[in-house]
Amino acid sequence: MGTTTFEPTVRITSATAAELHVSGDIDQLYASSAEGLRDRIVEAIRQLAASAGEPVTATVFDDDVSWPIIVHPDGTYLEAASLDDAPAPAAAAVAPISAVPLHPTTPAPVSAATPAPAPTPAEAPAAAASAPLRSTATRRDATRATPTVDDLLGSRAERARARANEGWQGAVRRMTGGAISPRPGKAERSRIERERKVQRRLDAPRTIVVLNPKGGAHKTTSTLLLAATFGTQRGGATLAWDNNETRGTLGWRAQHSPHNRTAVDLLEELDRFTEPTGASLAALDTYVRTQVDARFDVLASDEDAAASSTIDAPAFDRLHDVLSRYYRIMVVDTGNNMRASNWVAAVAAADQLVIVSTVREDTAASAAWLLDGLREKGFDHKIDSAVTILAAPSQRPDKRLAERLQRHFEQVTSAVVHVPFDAALVDGGPIDFEALSPETRDAWLTVAATISDRL
Repeated sequence: MGTTTFEPTVRITSATAAELHVSGDIDQLYASSAEGLRDRIVEAIRQLAASAGEPVTATVFDDDVSWPIIVHPDGTYLEAASLDDAPAPAAAAVAPISAVPLHPTTPAPVSAATPAPAPTPAEAPAAAASAPLRSTATRRDATRATPTVDDLLGSRAERARARANEGWQGAVRRMTGGAISPRPGKAERSRIERERKVQRRLDAPRTIVVLNPKGGAHKTTSTLLLAATFGTQRGGATLAWDNNETRGTLGWRAQHSPHNRTAVDLLEELDRFTEPTGASLAALDTYVRTQVDARFDVLASDEDAAASSTIDAPAFDRLHDVLSRYYRIMVVDTGNNMRASNWVAAVAAADQLVIVSTVREDTAASAAWLLDGLREKGFDHKIDSAVTILAAPSQRPDKRLAERLQRHFEQVTSAVVHVPFDAALVDGGPIDFEALSPETRDAWLTVAATISDRL
């Protein structure tokens, strides 16, 4: 019997994770090791073959390399460098999948040995008995250690299946009390995938710096909306920081706080946070402004009109070093002076640059000029991985201009994301995150997921 007509694909996303794509649906496969992932992939395809009652051919993709794997309902499988090179299942001397790793740097070569003659029907059972062609997902390899608690815990993610909450799929699930539970629709699956990207574990604190040297370019709004998205999706440990050398407006656009302390006040007391007796997040609450509903904090810049103090590069570095001990994500708003030492220090400390512009000629030209200047300063690698946000300045932005700006910035940065106009952001006062439109929330989730891919 030939292979079944539908062909699933497997995309390796890390050493211990993969995605199985079947007819528009995506199943996440996880394991605690690369070997375990290999087994789970074969087992997932075997289940498809068992349901179809015939072998299933899947194509495995790992970066730019791809190769086929044919899995039979009984767990027999084979791999080849290409489908044209794959020997017929009945005549192939099939190697266990551990002999052909799922993470090759080049396509795995097919053995040049001459295949053994095809067994007669009478001989086939004996051959199968003497050399069972089973993956380690369906039989235990004598050379492999017995499963550990990590294998058990890792298998939970493989069995977890997203429940539909939106559209007709969600309505059916609720009406039947879960007895009928369709997969989430395409839009909901997209949202879930973006949420997972934003929520993924980080191995160290990350600093995101928002840039455009022109005032009114949407920097402060972008900083707050990014921090709100990361905060709500990750459950806190997110800071929006106004790194203006004198006065910025981030603190004004944040929700009310019982105090008006700023980065300057924190800098004066910073030494207490370097000592174990004075270091605590609760003590830091007296200097940052907690945005309870959106689960992030705000560190405002100096708001004293009569003050003469400024934040310079050494001050930024000291603040950044201490704040990195308390926050996983720091979104830094910047001023308009590219020559300010604290501005340059923020760029140097950035794990991710975000270039912001409204869909206007002047703000876009300012952003383009900024990128040229950063390249001259030697920040080429940070520009190459930067993300550009193009914000609509009105209900009906200039589409031709938006397309022209996208063409430019997608050639000089790694990604361009458009965000819509939202009347809730127009008045310039404190941002009411609950008042944002669903379209705005979804767009900023896309921005945050795009940035998370690069952190």
